[in-house]
Amino acid sequence: MNSRHSDGSAGDANYGVIGTNYIKYRQPDPHIAEFIRTALGNAETVLNVGAGAGSYEPVDRKVTPVEPSASMRAQRPAHLPEAIDATAEKLPFADQSFDASMATFTVHQWSDLKAGLAEMRRVSRGPVLVLSCDPNELERSWLSDYAPEMIAVEASRYPALQTIADHLGGTIEILPVPIPLACIDGFGEAYYGRPELMLDPGARLANSAWSFVDPSIGERFVAELDRDLRDGTWDARYGHLRTQPFFEGSLRLIVARS
Repeated sequence: MNSRHSDGSAGDANYGVIGTNYIKYRQPDPHIAEFIRTALGNAETVLNVGAGAGSYEPVDRKVTPVEPSASMRAQRPAHLPEAIDATAEKLPFADQSFDASMATFTVHQWSDLKAGLAEMRRVSRGPVLVLSCDPNELERSWLSDYAPEMIAVEASRYPALQTIADHLGGTIEILPVPIPLACIDGFGEAYYGRPELMLDPGARLANSAWSFVDPSIGERFVAELDRDLRDGTWDARYGHLRTQPFFEGSLRLIVARS
């Protein structure tokens, strides 16, 4: 298992460095949250693994969050429960402790995917939810044309959906999650129709893939995108996205039931 970073981050990304203003850019989007709420069904007790700053934790359930990064735990809003310092691969709970468990935008960070998913299964009486991205669909975004190196890194980090499904076992449902135009959860595809926002270095920093490419890639990205926005090249190619209500990109919700 990988050693943990100085702030406790247990995956390949060091949130002690890149997560300081995470909550400013990564808010739970209501449209995406509804997919999770529906999939949880009537579960009353929910474990949130890799809980981060608390995005998508349902406030109408009893949620137990687990988050190894002290930087992320410190950003959790006061109305959410305090997160436990632990990792997915070794959850400190007895078998079948929860009605359901969930993991959003986190499995690609884990050092041992199979072990982490097995632990989620072990402690859950009901469904296990994983919100992730299909690595085979990341190239659908215009970002692939401007920063192919970043997209390649991202694709290499996200596990294949079938791999997640195989490790979870049981009855699997994989739901495409369309991304709304005004999405307030600032992962890369969330800006599909608002490219100017990607010029903000904080917006890029809140997407961990940028921390795995050379800084020159980001510098080139900003220069080329800024130029194309100024001279109309981006709009000539992608301007239709500015008014497209939803973007069907790589976002998927995997729901595993016994």
